[in-house]
Amino acid sequence: MLPRERMFDKKNPLNQFCGATCFILAVAMLLSGCTPAGPSALLKGKKYLDNGNLTEALAQFDRATKIMPTNAAAWNYFGVALQRSGQLNPASDAYRQALALNRDLVEAHFNLGGVWLDLNKPDAAKAEFTAYNSLRHNSDPAGLLKLGTALLRLNDIPAAEKCFTTLRELNPLDPEADNGLGLARIQRRNPQDAMKFFAAARQKRADFAPALLNLATTSQQYLNDKKNALEYYRAYLALKPKPANWDEVNSLASSLEQQLAPPPVVVVKPMPPPVTPKPTPVVETKPAPRTSISVATRPPVTVRPIAAAVKNSPPQSTPAPIAPVVPVKSETPNVAVAQTKAPVTVESITVPMPEEPEKKGFFQKWFGTAKTETADRKFDPKKLTPLPAPGSNDDLTPTKPANPLPPQEPARIARYNYLAPHKPETGDRRSASGAFTKARVYEQEEKWVTAMQWYQQAAEMDPSWFEAQFNTGVLAHRLRNFPLALPCYENALAIQPEALDARYNFALALKAANYPLDAAEELKKILAIDKSEVRAHLALANIYAQTLKDPGQARQHYLTVLQLDPDNSQSPDIRDWLRDNP
Repeated sequence: MLPRERMFDKKNPLNQFCGATCFILAVAMLLSGCTPAGPSALLKGKKYLDNGNLTEALAQFDRATKIMPTNAAAWNYFGVALQRSGQLNPASDAYRQALALNRDLVEAHFNLGGVWLDLNKPDAAKAEFTAYNSLRHNSDPAGLLKLGTALLRLNDIPAAEKCFTTLRELNPLDPEADNGLGLARIQRRNPQDAMKFFAAARQKRADFAPALLNLATTSQQYLNDKKNALEYYRAYLALKPKPANWDEVNSLASSLEQQLAPPPVVVVKPMPPPVTPKPTPVVETKPAPRTSISVATRPPVTVRPIAAAVKNSPPQSTPAPIAPVVPVKSETPNVAVAQTKAPVTVESITVPMPEEPEKKGFFQKWFGTAKTETADRKFDPKKLTPLPAPGSNDDLTPTKPANPLPPQEPARIARYNYLAPHKPETGDRRSASGAFTKARVYEQEEKWVTAMQWYQQAAEMDPSWFEAQFNTGVLAHRLRNFPLALPCYENALAIQPEALDARYNFALALKAANYPLDAAEELKKILAIDKSEVRAHLALANIYAQTLKDPGQARQHYLTVLQLDPDNSQSPDIRDWLRDNP
């Protein structure tokens, strides 16, 4: 676990000596009854803080900062009390005031970095922990662990691995370093190495909760090993004290137990032997003598033919007209919904809570097994349901590229009315995590509507949570609820503008909602970031060929697809299209 907030300035030995001397003098003055009001309030506040009385501690630290507004330590203490009481924004203000008075107050850097992590601002957290570790000459394990955590959230894997490696050298018995290296391997899509690091962390501390949960979720989600996953889940659920997310993990374990349980044995009782009925004796009877019967003759009846009779068929009633059935071609998103983290503790990170890997997943059930998966380069994909490969039926990629339509009178093409939201403010992430976990459970049970509702609730509780916004958009997209899907994708992009998967999904939704020009613009934004995105070239080529009737542009992007990915599953069809459209 991470250490609690730091209190005092330990800049150098002289500061330590001066700080300790001042503290001893203040205690002596307090005991003698002649302590000035400012130091007295500071000492009383610390006493209340140590005893857990946050209300009184806040009152005393507030008084101390008003009496001693230039005392950096008083502001740092005030920030600690505010942070422990859940007032994160005022706490950040207090820490920044302390640093404005003393830039070398290392504890204020550490504490402010922790607040930024709690507020999901990893960039700001990275800056504070970098300053903290620089002042400590990278000798403090807690600072390295926090910096590595911020770097993982920023998807800076090499720098995060360097932090965790240094941490392991400083403290070989600390399981946090191995756990962090395992998380970095997950982000590198190397679950086998991740399992080794998680196992090493558990070996160092058998009851280390994050490693246990990471072993379980990696086994289930990435290695499709449900038996081992269930064992790790059971070990996690047996921890004392009970983990905060015990109910959610227990639901996953119960689901796995049902999947692994052998089918019930049906005992079929043998049919009783057939009973042979006894033969009934046959009694001979003599036929009765015939009696002659006289039949009166009747005159012949003339049968008149029925007009318009066809092949002597009986007349039929005229059926009511039936309205023609118009087939609706379904077009669902080639998009991710994505896999999430279950919070273990405030200070530890775990890999995402899994979906059911053995049972065909959300998209594999509809489109078959994906050839490859595309990971976003700017955000952690572990909380998101994986994308299917380009070429699935829900993609903008048809089975065969369609020939362009002959020139026609240009029709008016509708344009999407962008909401262009600003980056949302941070909400209640703790409550949102519970709703998010419930959404994952319902998603595993393939209850898409209920899962979407829980994702939407998580996004409402914490609008700044990228994964909640993204997953709401994807399930709404899947259910063709575009009035909900499109704003959710916009919110996700407001949080992470360079999230390529989110922008790609947004483009697919725009196309499906009959906004092809806007879909093309979003795909061009992807190519502006990464010109090698094959799926964007392919989707853009299809829009030009099918909807915008621009075979020249379509040809250009189809050729780029063949150049970047000659073995693409659509290559034969693309070559046929290019041959037919020189």
